[in-house]
Amino acid sequence: MPKCFLLALLSGRPSPKGRERGMIPKNITHKKYLPLSPNFFYLFKNLFVMTKTRLACVQYIFALLLIPVFCRAQHVEHKTLDIGASAPDFSLQGVDDKTYSLASFKNANILVIIFTCDHCPTAQAYEDRIIKLTSDYKDKGVAVVAIMPNDPKSVQLSELGYTDMSDSYEEMKLRAQQKHFNFPYLNDGETEAVANMYGPIATPHAFVFDKERKLRYSGRIDNVEKPTKTPTSFDLRNAIDALLSGKEVPVTTTKVFGCSIKWAEKSSWIDKAQQQWAKEPVVLDTIDEVGLKELVKNNSDSLRVINVWATWCGPCVTEFPDFMTINRMYRGRSFEFISISADEPDKKDKALHFLQKQQASNINYIFNIDDKYKLIEAIDPHWQGALPYTIIVEPGGKIVYSKEGQIDPAEVKKAIVEDKVIGRYY
Repeated sequence: MPKCFLLALLSGRPSPKGRERGMIPKNITHKKYLPLSPNFFYLFKNLFVMTKTRLACVQYIFALLLIPVFCRAQHVEHKTLDIGASAPDFSLQGVDDKTYSLASFKNANILVIIFTCDHCPTAQAYEDRIIKLTSDYKDKGVAVVAIMPNDPKSVQLSELGYTDMSDSYEEMKLRAQQKHFNFPYLNDGETEAVANMYGPIATPHAFVFDKERKLRYSGRIDNVEKPTKTPTSFDLRNAIDALLSGKEVPVTTTKVFGCSIKWAEKSSWIDKAQQQWAKEPVVLDTIDEVGLKELVKNNSDSLRVINVWATWCGPCVTEFPDFMTINRMYRGRSFEFISISADEPDKKDKALHFLQKQQASNINYIFNIDDKYKLIEAIDPHWQGALPYTIIVEPGGKIVYSKEGQIDPAEVKKAIVEDKVIGRYY
């Protein structure tokens, strides 16, 4: 029985009948001894009578009193730094392999710390604005630094539907390189020690500190997430401009819209997701020439990744787990992953067994005749026949990506997320 559920059973308001029967001492009140309940006193009395030993009774009570402690431990508070508080110091590695602390920005009159990350669509939507902010204020004594607060082990694949990268240190380096970040991008994901001191609500969350490194602003960058729309409230810039002018910040705090911080205690979600994948049914259907041509025509509203493989093909088997990752990343979007086995029809059971081991709950087919050239022509006349073969097909049948041989997973993810059918933003 879960501890919190047991605690709930033990909690309750003492009843008059309980007092009348001597189950609860008359001087005990509900408010004074919450969460002790009539059941607690009843169990105490019976246990004492049965054991005739005070030691066993004390041990029992002690175990019960520990229950709320364990329950509270399951919910960890991450308090946001208060306005007026001093900036907590840190020592973090940047994507340039240098180590940064508050002293690294000692010459700046204003320090802007933005907690952001790779995977979050909101964070990605603000990347260009952070780059522009850094450029606009670099000659005005303003330093901008970004900190990645997420524990990569707590990021679920289903949370990566708007990105081609997660939040590992190596992926941070790639993202900074691709976007040409002009500010330090620091990794706090290994320990989250700095995030715990600052308490960001979501990514991105901006903190503005004055010359004395007192917090003067905490909140959003502006009030419009999508880059194609125009903000009407430039809260971060307003705070910086006020401090540069020697004025009070007009709005010191705002709410922060974005992706929740992936604290270490959320890592159990990964195990739950894996358990769920294991329960999903795996099916392998047969398909003919006409069916294959219809798949490639793609009359759906989804972007389709079609992979042709075989159990006897070493590269096919090696890369297949990458497709499982890709499917679990994007299947919540307008996306379909379809596998087509080029095994002989009488090897269907063998192909199905492989798919089951891969937990391939996506759409799976096996070509119904032993004529590989008809398979090739039905999929893509430009395909020369080597396995594995992968194509990405937009609605309407336009093939926007094709690859003979093993894929580069990063390349495929980028092609998917940058296609107009998917996209990086809400």
